[in-house]
Amino acid sequence: MGLNFADYKNKIPLSPFPRPALLSAEEKDEACGKLLKFLLRERGTIAAFSATYERKRELVREHMNRRPALPIPYDVLCLQDALFWTESVERGIVPPEEIPAGKYGVSLWQGDITRLAADGIVNAANKTLLGCFLAGHRCIDNTIHSFAGMQLRDDCARIIALQGAEEACGDAKITRAYNLPSKYVLHTVGPMVGRELTDLDRATLRSCYISCLNLAEEAGLNSLAFCCISTGVFNFPREEAAEIAAGAVVNWKLRHAGNSMKVIFNTYLPEDTRTYENILRMM
Repeated sequence: MGLNFADYKNKIPLSPFPRPALLSAEEKDEACGKLLKFLLRERGTIAAFSATYERKRELVREHMNRRPALPIPYDVLCLQDALFWTESVERGIVPPEEIPAGKYGVSLWQGDITRLAADGIVNAANKTLLGCFLAGHRCIDNTIHSFAGMQLRDDCARIIALQGAEEACGDAKITRAYNLPSKYVLHTVGPMVGRELTDLDRATLRSCYISCLNLAEEAGLNSLAFCCISTGVFNFPREEAAEIAAGAVVNWKLRHAGNSMKVIFNTYLPEDTRTYENILRMM
């Protein structure tokens, strides 16, 4: 049995994360260099070298991805947070109010989920909840952890330690989003489809959406953005995944008529956008 929200909400920080001052280009380069030196020295690697800002930034991400959940010095966190929040602003922040509301309070938006300033965004996590450890991998789990900051892995590790077991497929947990524009990240583990799609896979995917919605309601969120859970390396067929997602969300909204939470389906690929457009048009 996994942890309920009440079991861990006082064990990890969930208060609003303070936003640091934005950095200039020169300050970004300096912060990136210092952050890289910390990560290299932590691994016992010589840190004295010359590289472009872009290469140093790639190396920061790669070493963060491989870094286990360990204590982080306060001064290092300050450097990281100032750099990562500046990057979030530079990528462009999209408030949920700018996304037109659809039927049942369900919306569709194509783009990078790490730009959304929704109260919560959903991460397609793995059973460890610790993020992707493949250096520089472009999956959504890696991207969210990489842009949020090292604190995210630490919070997830605390939740798993309290739970005493890996996260079950279909459940959900919530953490702060740290240096992302959103306030929170909801982590859910979707089904990994084998040779043949099963009814259990379908039920588990549906449970991911319901668990996230229930958790978001319990945590008092006013807006929630879903990625396309399990449709990447977990191999769930995209069209059927969208049908399950839309059905689960609309049914939940109908059963919770007093809840005004805005739900956003976030797509990245044009073919996913077209699929959701067609499904939502028929609902």
